Amino acid sequence: MIPIRVILVPLDFSAHSVAALDRAVDFAKAFGAKIHLLHSYAVPMHGVMPYDFAIPDGLWDGIRKAAESKLEEFRQRIVSAGVEANSEVSPALPSEAIMTATREIDADLIIMGTHGHTGLKHILLGSVAERTIRLAPCPVLTVKALSG
Repeated sequence: MIPIRVILVPLDFSAHSVAALDRAVDFAKAFGAKIHLLHSYAVPMHGVMPYDFAIPDGLWDGIRKAAESKLEEFRQRIVSAGVEANSEVSPALPSEAIMTATREIDADLIIMGTHGHTGLKHILLGSVAERTIRLAPCPVLTVKALSG
């Protein structure tokens, strides 16, 4: 069995990613691993907007600070459960942020939510989970939110 010391958990704050985080906490407890939370606050505009436009720096700063605050709430929840955790926010697109973080922290496992994008939204944005599974240098566990 491969040792699991570091688990990367990308969070977009959806029900699927929160379910993945809950599963990651269980894995971390079982393996004595630590959790690294990651949130990408990039907004993919190419293919969606027919023209370039600039988003004011102040807006980006606000988005980043809000993401850091929300991520810290989740980090504290993990620590309260007895698991070591750290967090980071990234301005990179989600797939790029995940691959960069995976290599930088030497993740042994990625546990992430999956979201059933279909139709035009899937074609334009692609699936972050799909790309991660294809490109990750370590195992990836995808988790769907439980309904009901």
